[in-house]
Amino acid sequence: MKCRAIAVIAFFLLAPSSCKNETPPEITRAPRAEVALDPPAFGTRVILLGTGTPNPDPDCSGPAVAVVVGKEAYLVDLGAGVVRRAAAAYLNGVDALNPERITRAFITHLHSDHTLGYPDFIFTPWVIGRDRPMDVYGPPGLQHMTDKIIEAWKLDINVREEGNQPNRLQGYNVNVHEISPGEIYRDGNVRVSAFAVRHGAWKHAYGYRFDTSDRSVVISGDTSPVESVVTACNGCDVLVHEVYSTAGLNARPIDWQAYHKAAHTSSVELAKIANRAKPKLLVLYHQLKWGMTEESILAEVRSRYNGEVVYGRDLDVL
Repeated sequence: MKCRAIAVIAFFLLAPSSCKNETPPEITRAPRAEVALDPPAFGTRVILLGTGTPNPDPDCSGPAVAVVVGKEAYLVDLGAGVVRRAAAAYLNGVDALNPERITRAFITHLHSDHTLGYPDFIFTPWVIGRDRPMDVYGPPGLQHMTDKIIEAWKLDINVREEGNQPNRLQGYNVNVHEISPGEIYRDGNVRVSAFAVRHGAWKHAYGYRFDTSDRSVVISGDTSPVESVVTACNGCDVLVHEVYSTAGLNARPIDWQAYHKAAHTSSVELAKIANRAKPKLLVLYHQLKWGMTEESILAEVRSRYNGEVVYGRDLDVL
């Protein structure tokens, strides 16, 4: 791949080698999006806090992506390890990812690998100092999940509030917003739109598009090939999309092959999507490898897609 002007930077604090970008490729920043928002102080960055799957890969945290606009962070999904990955980014100079300051998250769907970090996101920043409630957006069922998390940790909450720990009474509270497709959030930094995707038996699964004054970012969540991703991107600056190895799938049992085909997107299918969506940069995450290599998955995509594409690793900054 020919190198270009803007580097994809990888953090080297916590992520082991297989999730780090040892030789960072370079990309071109696209023109400013036509959105009436305040220009960010430091530009819009996409930080991969976790690129993992349900498979317990010790090198990759659960799926979570941060869209950082100036001094504010907006998280998409809360996979296992999300708070510690945010802390790693913060210690490397991304002030917006100070865990005490993150109060907004957007959930694509309620699968466990995308929500195992939700209790961590609620309680750990509260314990260390967050004193504001959070706003979390996601599909129907999110309120029930949130209520049960609070109930499960009720004894912990009581001890912390009634014991000698300094009270931060608002810090664990969550304002839940159960959403449907369309614009779901807007502030001075960003406009966030949700779009429906197709993920196996889930009735409600979403991808998200973030528009800021300088970039447009689309995050697919988990999905089989759908037209809504093409429509949502439509020449976007960054498309972060899940993928599985086409060659690796062939080695899976037949019943698992059927499941993954109905719930996820192969490298070959993703190439077809990218050819139509035309992102300035395609980022692979939530990669199901099944014994294949990063290089082989990239080769599968590049065999049918000539645009800029990178294999996402934990703590990459794009």
